[in-house]
Amino acid sequence: MDTPTFHGGVNLAMKIPEARYEATVAFYRETLGLPVAEHSSTGSPAVTRTHSVEFGPITLWLDRVDDSRERAEVWLEVRTDDLSAATTHLARAGTATCDEVEPFDDPDTRAHWIGNPAGIVHLLAEHRDASRG
Repeated sequence: MDTPTFHGGVNLAMKIPEARYEATVAFYRETLGLPVAEHSSTGSPAVTRTHSVEFGPITLWLDRVDDSRERAEVWLEVRTDDLSAATTHLARAGTATCDEVEPFDDPDTRAHWIGNPAGIVHLLAEHRDASRG
């Protein structure tokens, strides 16, 4: 079996508690003056509102989560050319998927959630040309 390739993705997400959400959106939009857009679809029932921020070559997603979190969390994206091979490779290395952290609404999503040893969540997304953003 070939080893899949992995590359950093173009998406970062902050999971932000409801009480801090508006101030965080305002920080990026008003304080820093970055382009911020609200999106009507969040892609997950766990995310009640979402804004995207043009953060250089990265899209920073500000996701409001109305759960028991007291602090914001940062989630990262990793892209792979072969999702099945990647999940097998990672499982052999002791990294299992953890899709229960945030269910996907889109049945066509070719991705899984994984966590690094420090507990940071990563979206492992299939991207056929993983060498590009």
